[in-house]
Amino acid sequence: MFENLRKYEIILASNSPRRKELLQRLGLNFKVRTLLGIDESYPDTLRGEDIARYISRKKAEAYRVSMAADELLITADTIVCVDGIVLGKPHDAAEAAAMLRSLSGRIHQVITGVTVVTADRTENFAVTSHVRFSSLSQKEIDYYVANYLPFDKAGAYGIQEWIGLVAVEELRGSFFNVMGLPVQKLYKVLADF
Repeated sequence: MFENLRKYEIILASNSPRRKELLQRLGLNFKVRTLLGIDESYPDTLRGEDIARYISRKKAEAYRVSMAADELLITADTIVCVDGIVLGKPHDAAEAAAMLRSLSGRIHQVITGVTVVTADRTENFAVTSHVRFSSLSQKEIDYYVANYLPFDKAGAYGIQEWIGLVAVEELRGSFFNVMGLPVQKLYKVLADF
């Protein structure tokens, strides 16, 4: 597969172990390259998918200046929204617990924006999945935060972890999008390059 990409050196611009795993499972050979300190702020007029697409594009622009002509760069950004409020990555255990309380017993959206860039082409898209959590007790929230340390995850949870087993009642959309990379859509985009 992906004979059309052989002329490119594929770069994943992410430290996420989940994104690395999912890209490997697609059968791609790639290298990981990360830059520190990329500003992930966005205009407060943006909502939902526009936020994730904007941040993903912003990340790609930070790398563009150092890209070689034969490189294909993949950037992504995942956000969690509940009632229009964006939940990013929690800074500490108290913030993680507060985020999980806000998701408890409710439906939220997990949105991942992806940007694929070469010297002469840019593709930018977003995928939304809808997740319903069961009601979580404070004891369950405390257990998850203490044992899984979800500080590197938007919305303070990883669906592939314990909390996904006990809290996710319903999922509409891509499971892998909730993990952090909508691989089905990315596959289609890469196959069309």
